[in-house]
Amino acid sequence: MPRGESGPGDGGRSARGVCCRAVERSKGGIVQRFLPWLVSAAALFWVFGRTDWRALLEATRNADLFVFVAITTVDKAIFFLVWAILQAEAIRRFVVPVSRRAVLQIRGGSELFRTVSNPLADAAFLLGVGRLTGGRLDAVVAAAVIPFLSHLLVLLAQATLALPLLPGAVTEHRGVLTVVGTGWAIVGLAIVVLRSRHLRRLPGFSRAAAWLDQVPLRALAPFVGAFAALAAFDVLIQGMASRAFGIPLPWLDLVARIPILYLALTVPSVGNFGVREFVWAGLFEDFASRDALFAFAFATNTIFLVLNVAIGVFFLRRAMSLLTVVRKTREAGEEIPEPLLRDAIDP
Repeated sequence: MPRGESGPGDGGRSARGVCCRAVERSKGGIVQRFLPWLVSAAALFWVFGRTDWRALLEATRNADLFVFVAITTVDKAIFFLVWAILQAEAIRRFVVPVSRRAVLQIRGGSELFRTVSNPLADAAFLLGVGRLTGGRLDAVVAAAVIPFLSHLLVLLAQATLALPLLPGAVTEHRGVLTVVGTGWAIVGLAIVVLRSRHLRRLPGFSRAAAWLDQVPLRALAPFVGAFAALAAFDVLIQGMASRAFGIPLPWLDLVARIPILYLALTVPSVGNFGVREFVWAGLFEDFASRDALFAFAFATNTIFLVLNVAIGVFFLRRAMSLLTVVRKTREAGEEIPEPLLRDAIDP
């Protein structure tokens, strides 16, 4: 959709059907609000119920905490800036010119909500985007879908390229093999569905297909390239952080297994607590003790939580504005934007 070619009405109507739904009413509000807390509580109970606390504290003592905190802070800052910039560019390229600074502020304000709930943070950000663009639902869709698709393709390519290079037979790495096989199968199925002439005649889906037709694959190239660079940075920073914590993880295994971590972090939780510890220990149990991996993941989550609060406080005025919008939208029973699939956006 070239910049400025569609009016607010056209953009809104065509965007409603993207990926079967881009915006839905917040049904099951109670479950939606408390599910992340239940998931984190259950996962943390399982993790720390099997923890040797002496070993965990010993692993923490062996870490160079100053270097670890510095590396993790850089990790968060880069991810925050890159995601904000790419979401702003998605809106600017496919919908309407917007201020990059304004999108950055909205993104910053929404980080304060991420300390409580990732879905709440997503809703606050997308509502802010809708308000910034005058109610353009296609802008909401562009900000949610374009980065997600680009990141998905990069993560699948990353795991696919690393899988045959891992030591041993490919079948020995079932987690990576499952993610690669399932991921590409879903991509293939999506392509078949989008090209189906019968499905294109269905109300709603026809509008979704028409919107996606105006976003050619070549237009995603800059976003895919940016996420490829971010993926390389992510492997580097995770490897450096693990080494600062005293648990050097093999670089190739990081390349292959980080996509699995991202998949797991889409599970609703509070600040990824519980989920990250559980998955990180499972993915890298061959390279470090479980207690050291628990300590590393828990420390990472804690630093990210503090940084989310710091960013949110820095953009506090915008955060308060977003909170007002979310509250009024819920009280009015109006639609709250939600991406069909949430990207983990790790930090």
